[in-house]
Amino acid sequence: MKRLVGLSIVLSILAAPTVAHEFGFAGILDKSNREELPDLILSSGKPIADAPLILKSGTMYEVEIVSDGSAELALEGPGFFRAIWVNEVVINGLEVRPFGLESVEFDDAGTMEIEFLAIKPGRYFLRQPGSKGENQRVEITIQ
Repeated sequence: MKRLVGLSIVLSILAAPTVAHEFGFAGILDKSNREELPDLILSSGKPIADAPLILKSGTMYEVEIVSDGSAELALEGPGFFRAIWVNEVVINGLEVRPFGLESVEFDDAGTMEIEFLAIKPGRYFLRQPGSKGENQRVEITIQ
């Protein structure tokens, strides 16, 4: 009898509808969990961003990186790229779903969009490789 009661409890739990958390059934990939960040600008001798970026762990972000073509410019930030999960990189309408990134580079003018999930809290940066100026760097905090 005890086995029958136990079995009926287990079966009723398994038969109950699955309840998703506050984001809905898509979880953290739900559209309500997305934010757009200000564009990051790659231009010879000009600042990458107007202010540091403050992100929230568990939130999906989209950022556009725009190069004006004034020079061959790149952004690197291995620590930052290891603290996020990259969902996709869009270049000229083509979607790339990489396993990971360490840097991105522009040979000519163009725009690249990166959609990612902030994961690991900490302080990070993206910078132009080899640069020493504060303008060629953007500080990023994941809370």
